[in-house]
Amino acid sequence: MHIEFRHLRTIRAIHEAGGVAKAADQLNITQSALSHQIKGLEDQAGVELFVRRSKPMRLSAAGLRLLRLAEQVLPQVEALQEEFAGLRAGKTGRMHIAIECHACFEWLFPVLEGFRKKFGDVDVDIRPGLAFDALPALMKQDVDVVISSDPEDLPGVEFVPLFDYAPVFVASASHPLAVKPYVEAEDFRGQTLITYPVDRARLDIFSQLLTPAKVEPAAIRQVELTAVILLLVASNRGVSVLPDWVVREVKYSSDYVTRPLTEKGLTRRLFAAVRSEDLEKPFMKELISLAGREARRLQEA
Repeated sequence: MHIEFRHLRTIRAIHEAGGVAKAADQLNITQSALSHQIKGLEDQAGVELFVRRSKPMRLSAAGLRLLRLAEQVLPQVEALQEEFAGLRAGKTGRMHIAIECHACFEWLFPVLEGFRKKFGDVDVDIRPGLAFDALPALMKQDVDVVISSDPEDLPGVEFVPLFDYAPVFVASASHPLAVKPYVEAEDFRGQTLITYPVDRARLDIFSQLLTPAKVEPAAIRQVELTAVILLLVASNRGVSVLPDWVVREVKYSSDYVTRPLTEKGLTRRLFAAVRSEDLEKPFMKELISLAGREARRLQEA
């Protein structure tokens, strides 16, 4: 027996309409075509599916069994069709984000709150991209966006600029280095450097300053939360380097100062790495737009 979705829709429509004529109108086919379809289905089944002598027309015991199948299968098929329609229209989908910037969690949450209000049907998840190779995961479609400050030339991947920021030196207002107009790599010798719990290759202070200068601080203390880093710095337990917008946003106290790194200062750029095929999706455009808006707010704060 070969049952098609149209057969299940026919059974359901006749049951709901109570007759062939109304069901044909509901299904937008002729009454003759519907009667022919019913006969063909009964020939396949080898049993009558309808009690034709009753008014309104009702299902036989065999027809009721087929109706139960229709009521189980058709809602799932229709839900899947609706989901696919949402995907085609860019209203639904998946947005799994990997973050290679530890401090960016504090920047990203307001962005996602605005995103949720417009695209509540998009499945959003955040994964710390520092715990795995985020860009290969993007290419394998394990994640959909990677927030990174280290663009690479990868086939099928676009690095969309989000905003520029400056890594700045942060120290207690009473620290000897606080009197300097800017700090250099050599100033970190003998210092306790407080960082996020991130591999040093992914920290601006190492990749942009200390490693090229072959300078090693006296000690490294890793701390998860920005507020705790600033608390320790204000207490003169060490020095740190943080993105300028992070320091402005957290505003823990006035007991620490910031200074540029090097006389000219350092500038870094944050990117959203996205598969080229996903760039035109409405929810992807919205995420990038909200990210830019939040970045401008942080820069103006």
